[in-house]
Amino acid sequence: MSIQHLPSAQRPREKMLNQGAHALTDAELLAIFFRTGIPGKNAVELAQQALVRFQGLNGLLAAPLGDFSAIPGLGAVKYTQLQAVRELAKRLLVEDLSEGLILNSPGKVSDFLRLHLGGLGHEVFFAVFLDARHRLIVARELFRGSLTETSVYPREVVKTALAHNAAAVIFAHNHPSGDSRPSEADLQLTQRLMLALGLIDIRVLDHFVVAGNKMYSFAEHAKL
Repeated sequence: MSIQHLPSAQRPREKMLNQGAHALTDAELLAIFFRTGIPGKNAVELAQQALVRFQGLNGLLAAPLGDFSAIPGLGAVKYTQLQAVRELAKRLLVEDLSEGLILNSPGKVSDFLRLHLGGLGHEVFFAVFLDARHRLIVARELFRGSLTETSVYPREVVKTALAHNAAAVIFAHNHPSGDSRPSEADLQLTQRLMLALGLIDIRVLDHFVVAGNKMYSFAEHAKL
C-alpha cells in the first residue's frame, strides 16, 4: 500500500511531527530519506527490506554502493543521502567528544566506535588519541586487514602517538564475524601495545572489540 493511502498517524513524516523522531521505527526513519518506493512496495517496505538484507542499520550504512544498489529501488542518490547522514553523525560525536573528557562520556565513545566499525566486512584497527586531560586529539584507523586477521605493528602505533603528542589512547578493532569476544591474539596484542606505549609514558585506557551492535571492553573485563 502506498504511504499516501495510509492513515495520517501511520505516515512517517506526520508521525514524526506529531510524536517526535523517537517514535519512529528504523524503517520509518529510513523511509523519510528514501522518499519513494517502487511499484508494489512503499518506502517503508523498501527500507525494511534493506534493513533485513544488511542485518540492521550498521550493515546498511557500511554497505558498498554496489551491494546497496543491488536492491531494486535503491541507487546512488539514496546511497549518498545515507552516507551524508552517517558522516554528520560521526562529526557530531567527534564534536561532542572534543568538548569534554572522554572518560565522562563512555556512551558517546561506544556510539562513535560502533558508527565507524560496526558494519564493516573487513577488519580494521582503530585508535582514539587523547591529551593529558583525556580529551580527544584525533581518532583514526591505523591498520586494515582481511576478514580474519589484521597486522598491527606496535612501533607504528608508538610513532603515531608521539606525532600527536598523546598522553593516553583507546584502541578498538572490529570482528566482522559478529562475535565480540576477544581472541588470545587480541589479548596478546593489547599487552604488547601497553608495554610499548608504557615505555614512553602513554597510558592505554581501554581496548574495545566491536561486532555489529555488540561491544567488548577490555577495561570492564579487567583485561588491562
